[in-house]
Amino acid sequence: MKSITAFTLAFLWIIVAGCSDFLEKPLQGKLTQESFPVTASDALLATNGVYNIMRTNAFHQGLFPILDIMSDDARKGSNPDDGAADVGPYDRFRHIPTEGNVSRWWSTLYEGVKRANVVIEKVPLISMDATLKARYIGEAKFLRALFYFDMVRAWGGVPLVTTTTPSTTLTRASVQEVYELIRADLLSAIESLPEKSEYAPGDLGRASKGAAKSLLGKVYLFQGDTQNAEKYLMEVISSTQYSLMPNFADANSEAGVHGAESIFEIGALPYEQIENGGNQYANVQGVRGTPNRGWGFNRPSLDLQRSFEPGDPRLEATVIFLGEVIDDIAIVGDGQTPDETKDAQGNLIEIECYNQKVWTKGTNVPTQFAHNRRLIRYADVLLMAAEVLNKNNKPVQALEYLNDVRERARAGNPAALPDIVTTDKTALDEIIFNERRHELAMEGHRFWDLVRTNRAATVLGPLGFIAGKHELLPIPQIEVDLTQKRIAQNPNWDQ
Repeated sequence: MKSITAFTLAFLWIIVAGCSDFLEKPLQGKLTQESFPVTASDALLATNGVYNIMRTNAFHQGLFPILDIMSDDARKGSNPDDGAADVGPYDRFRHIPTEGNVSRWWSTLYEGVKRANVVIEKVPLISMDATLKARYIGEAKFLRALFYFDMVRAWGGVPLVTTTTPSTTLTRASVQEVYELIRADLLSAIESLPEKSEYAPGDLGRASKGAAKSLLGKVYLFQGDTQNAEKYLMEVISSTQYSLMPNFADANSEAGVHGAESIFEIGALPYEQIENGGNQYANVQGVRGTPNRGWGFNRPSLDLQRSFEPGDPRLEATVIFLGEVIDDIAIVGDGQTPDETKDAQGNLIEIECYNQKVWTKGTNVPTQFAHNRRLIRYADVLLMAAEVLNKNNKPVQALEYLNDVRERARAGNPAALPDIVTTDKTALDEIIFNERRHELAMEGHRFWDLVRTNRAATVLGPLGFIAGKHELLPIPQIEVDLTQKRIAQNPNWDQ
């Protein structure tokens, strides 16, 4: 992780240095397009530059974790006034195409695609070790697939940019065409990427064969292809590269960084600003007030808290409550945020609390930038495998992986989270779905799980979700306007 960060910072220095005196020198376009990358060391820098986009704050849904906020797992958070105009609308499905989060997220994902295209197009021309060359290209293809998977789920069909010199008249590809590119990139990446265990310690955090197979299994799951989803998810499980951390809390904490459960995560250092190696994802959600760890957005909802089974230890490991002491640090909270919020009828609708899954040790803001966000972890793979095995009429095998997750979660307490025994297909599907909510809460999965299983209208309708509209985000209005509607708006967003 440190090696990646060091090379990434060097890559950023090259970019900044090329712009430092641009008012006094001719623009250096030829340097970028024709002279980089041309050596093996350039290839490494270019590949690290693709990873680096994931620590840009806008990579995380435009800065604020709007996917959780749009689900029933979270509320806007922070104090009532902070973010009321730009983040608050996502709580009630009143966001609009001109809101900044969607445009920042869109632009950042395409910046990632552009950087990946540089590696995919230019690195094959470099004279260097063939195995290493293939690995760099595989890493870039994995990352490009990851970026497009976010885009196709967020916006549906989007323009496909697969070259460093794209057409200026691109239109939206179909959803199927986007998925075809994602699958092709991942299948290619699987062929050239090593397993996680084959990486040197300084390279931990790079895309692996297991990461590519896990993502491909998820892609097939989202497309409803349970046979292929089963194939790739089972290959990850049978690889024996991964296992559940003994302690659930460690799956997302510093103790589990690049650990047995981590399939793919974003590395970070305890410093503010991307150029110093920090990642603002956790800072945006960090405890507000005392200790001063962040902005306090993305507050776990009462609905989520009340949905956990009695005695489920994951509740305490997911939510930071006021008055808790974590790592010898007392959680006092924010004086401008109500401890409790009630509706007009006096019903409790929100309490001040925070997302514990982004907690890092420390009492100041910079240390909160050190959180490694897990994008894919083994528990997710096990639950996806359980879901598709059940759908493929293999309930006994599905129960094995479901109960593995529950056994770890119960933390040795035999009275909590008893094994599931039903093999009824419909009942088991609902149980697995609820298990995903509690195991993966506040990690950005819930909204898309609701949409892909056609539960969103029922669950989120009372929060303002409109079927036929809110399954997708609006295309950023600036993209629609600048292309004179060649990039068309999503259904029901132009009204």
